[in-house]
Amino acid sequence: MTAGRPQRGVLSIGAVLSQLRPEFPEVTISKIRFLEAEGLVRPARTASGYRQFSVADVERLRFVLSAQRDRYLPLKVIREQLDSAVAADSGSVTRADLLAQTGISAEQLSQLERDGLLRAGPGGRFTTDDITALRTIRTMTGLGVEREQLRAVRAAADHEVVLLKSFSDPETVRELADLFTSLHTLLVRAGLRQSS
Repeated sequence: MTAGRPQRGVLSIGAVLSQLRPEFPEVTISKIRFLEAEGLVRPARTASGYRQFSVADVERLRFVLSAQRDRYLPLKVIREQLDSAVAADSGSVTRADLLAQTGISAEQLSQLERDGLLRAGPGGRFTTDDITALRTIRTMTGLGVEREQLRAVRAAADHEVVLLKSFSDPETVRELADLFTSLHTLLVRAGLRQSS
């Protein structure tokens, strides 16, 4: 990656700061690094050690900063909400709220559910991860990704889940999930470099 030319869908810490500043004027690069050190966001790293934030990482930071500012939640509680993805009032939304926050239609949401790309939790509620997933899917389809290709991504994720379920320690599973994601990203990039 050359300076000034980030890869599509990957943001530097400065670009993340620029995205978050309008909503969170108090946020700094030091704050983002601190939240990473606390395990609240886990950006990928380049071979040189530079952070590479995904859209999901930015949404996760947005959730953390909102929870701190608006609900005065301590980081430990925020981390538990993020890690557990348990439907709590502050961490889950109704179907109607999900549609309003993501701008997709009820028909599109139903299709994504039929395709297995989204699954409502207990009580038909959705998590903040679901909101991030829908925004990501919307961006991907805007770039030309089709339903069949999205289903292939879902199948690959399901395969990784099966592998992760062979481990019993929740902390190990969380760490391995992050490592799987990082390795997957690196392997895709390597494959693209080899095919060009």
